[in-house]
Amino acid sequence: MTLFHAVVAIDHHSAQILQFDEAHVQSQKVKAHSHHTKQRGSAVRTEHEFFGEVCDALAGIAEVLVTGPSTGLKDFEHYAKKHRPETARQVVAYETTDHPTEAQLVALARKYFLKYDRNAGVPTPT
Repeated sequence: MTLFHAVVAIDHHSAQILQFDEAHVQSQKVKAHSHHTKQRGSAVRTEHEFFGEVCDALAGIAEVLVTGPSTGLKDFEHYAKKHRPETARQVVAYETTDHPTEAQLVALARKYFLKYDRNAGVPTPT
């Protein structure tokens, strides 16, 4: 099922992607892989692999709200703008949050997209 809106809760260890519409919520989790090596820069490569998997999971979603702790948001935003510009264009906003539940994430996103769609002139479904 492909849905129009999604909210992502991301940090440096995992991402929870929730696609939704008025009646349905589809959840997907992406976890970071740790490759502990002595090689210089391996942590950066591991983070890039993780962020790349998140971007792959967002393919085809028209509008995405990204939430999470500020450092995770900034790092993901930087990665997307530099390495995945198509994903960066899908992201409509970044919201700093702590660790909300799935229900809180969906409620936050529905409220956000209702306001976002109204501002964009998209009629609200009745």
